[in-house]
Amino acid sequence: MAQGHSVDEYLETIYFLAFPIGEYRPLGGGSPTLASRVAEMLGVSRASAGEMLKRLEGDGLIERGEHKEALLTGTGRKRAERVVRKHRIIERLLTDFMGYTAAEAHVQADLLGDTFTEDMVERIEEKLGHPARCPHGWPVDPDFEQAENRELAALSDLAAGDRATIVRLAEHDGELLHWFYEEGLVPGSEIEVREAQPAAGQVTVKLNGQERAIGEKAAAGLFVRPA
Repeated sequence: MAQGHSVDEYLETIYFLAFPIGEYRPLGGGSPTLASRVAEMLGVSRASAGEMLKRLEGDGLIERGEHKEALLTGTGRKRAERVVRKHRIIERLLTDFMGYTAAEAHVQADLLGDTFTEDMVERIEEKLGHPARCPHGWPVDPDFEQAENRELAALSDLAAGDRATIVRLAEHDGELLHWFYEEGLVPGSEIEVREAQPAAGQVTVKLNGQERAIGEKAAAGLFVRPA
């Protein structure tokens, strides 16, 4: 197994890349390959990611597209959707019942993923009152998530003067996720872009009456609904 990451974690990552937020920009000339992007998001080597992608292809969970990109097969997509739904419900169990912070819940949910059966997850969801979203704003229902993707944009795509509401936080980088919460950049927060400086790799926003600079990496992981 590639550096401890399970098939399900890979599928979750490929799922995220398969249903982009905002305007669809296909991987083309100059874009990093899928193996590179998966490797970066999971913090593994490109060789490890490539190996696992071959395994997923052999198992019929992904297939290669025209430009060698990985596409989820029908089976792969169903399994990936089950994985992300389970992860988000477990996160809510951890925050709503067990006192974990939203940032801690993401890490713990990854560790607990294989512990719960599908039946347990159904029962947990019922006990939670069928929550619409995980603590970081991601819809529990994959169909709703994919439809909503078109209404959202990354903060890094906004221009000076734009106003928006934070809807979702990127989860794949645990340190970055903690930083979002420390800075008060949480779902439901309203922000205004004061200055966009792509050359400097940062954007300045106004949040709760205060201005703050947000680096390029963080701005690309804050998904907002433009006003």
